[in-house]
Amino acid sequence: MGQGKRFLRPPGARPEKEFLARCLQCGQCAQVCIFDCIKMRRGFNFFVAGTPEINPKQAPCHLCMRCSAICPSDALLDIPIEKVHMGYAKLDRSKCYTWTGELMCRSCYERCPIKWRAMYLEGGMNPVITDQCAGCGLCEHVCPKGAIEVIPTRFQQTRTDSSEGA
Repeated sequence: MGQGKRFLRPPGARPEKEFLARCLQCGQCAQVCIFDCIKMRRGFNFFVAGTPEINPKQAPCHLCMRCSAICPSDALLDIPIEKVHMGYAKLDRSKCYTWTGELMCRSCYERCPIKWRAMYLEGGMNPVITDQCAGCGLCEHVCPKGAIEVIPTRFQQTRTDSSEGA
């Protein structure tokens, strides 16, 4: 997937079409982000320029949830962390230090803000990502081997709990 499309929307984002229709491009979500992970998209595409994005390779989301609480247009819904689904992390076991037996690395597990729900250690050693992953990108950001990639879910039209946020 090209880098231009791999960005994440902040936690609580509605499905993409509805998000773009509601977002005022005010930048309040980026201003309130204490981790400076939300950036306002640049470019000539006036449909998405000025909207918030997160690039987990540069600065992942820490799920502080300040952005969704401040959104004046409800483009970002103020939801609990358990309902956040910005994307989903994929672990390539053939690249992971621990899974290949090269060395014991727990970087992704230690940084996961919702460990034991989104990630656990199989056999007390090997990281496993569950379907409860919020897609914040912290694991991708800290993986020294590049074995994890977060795939954005912003183009999903529906969710299992459809009226909640992304």
